[in-house]
Amino acid sequence: MEFGKLPDISQVNFKLPPDPPGNAPQTLKPSNPQTLFIGATGWSVKEWVGKIYPKGTKTPDFLRHYARQFNTIELNTTHYRIPDPFTVQHWHDEAAADFRFCPKVLQGISHAGDLGTGGELIQRFCEAMSGLGSKLGPCFIQLPPYFGVDKIAVLEGFLKQFTLSLAVEVRHHSWFDSELNASKLFDLLEKYGTSTVITDVAGRRDVAHMRLTTEKVLIRFVGNNLDPTDFTRLDDWAERLSNWFSMGLKECFFFTHEPDNLLAPDLAAAFFEKTKGLVGVTTRGPKIGGEETGQQMTLF
Repeated sequence: MEFGKLPDISQVNFKLPPDPPGNAPQTLKPSNPQTLFIGATGWSVKEWVGKIYPKGTKTPDFLRHYARQFNTIELNTTHYRIPDPFTVQHWHDEAAADFRFCPKVLQGISHAGDLGTGGELIQRFCEAMSGLGSKLGPCFIQLPPYFGVDKIAVLEGFLKQFTLSLAVEVRHHSWFDSELNASKLFDLLEKYGTSTVITDVAGRRDVAHMRLTTEKVLIRFVGNNLDPTDFTRLDDWAERLSNWFSMGLKECFFFTHEPDNLLAPDLAAAFFEKTKGLVGVTTRGPKIGGEETGQQMTLF
């Protein structure tokens, strides 16, 4: 992911900001079950054979093995085209029962001036993704860098038409220029039961906004080739999620990014180790070496 990438991270303050006032405990309702989903951004990585896929795994079997190592995926292929029903059914059938797909909203919607509200793409996208059934997690829309707070009415029009569980990622600086602008966004998302996407990346610390608007959240964690700061940042996230789950967070979808995705499983495995002790939270994560792993968390 090129967004927020820096050639030198030595001067970056990676400390997570405190929770904003909108994350007061009454925002979240205690609920069971609670689940931490840990995933990457694709399964078609041949370099993972012998690392998290068994030796000799062939390309057609990548998804099946991925979905038994991870329990979610940031599904970026849907950003470029709406899959046909056969493909969607195949994805569903290959995935484990507890697996959740998080499809990225079609570029023809997210980058249209009206966010697709003037045509049939939103309906077609939602109908296609509904084919994932119980294995569908929240979809997410990544608004383009030029989509600022002045277009908030367009965003509301889109939210009125989108019928599936959704999270929103914003990138334009104007959303974070003032508390008023940020409140406009988060109040709107709360109004429509829409979750936030929180992006933890070196070059744009403002998008790590820490705001929760529903009982679900998507976190996009961008590492730096397993730099030591990657692991201290994971410690901070483990602590923050422990607090959020105690407040009543129901589901967190945590996606690890690394350059070319080659090292994403290493981050995911490390995060699983740091979070598998969360009391009352179900989670599982990859085992480096090609073996499956997972854990059901219960009260001590």
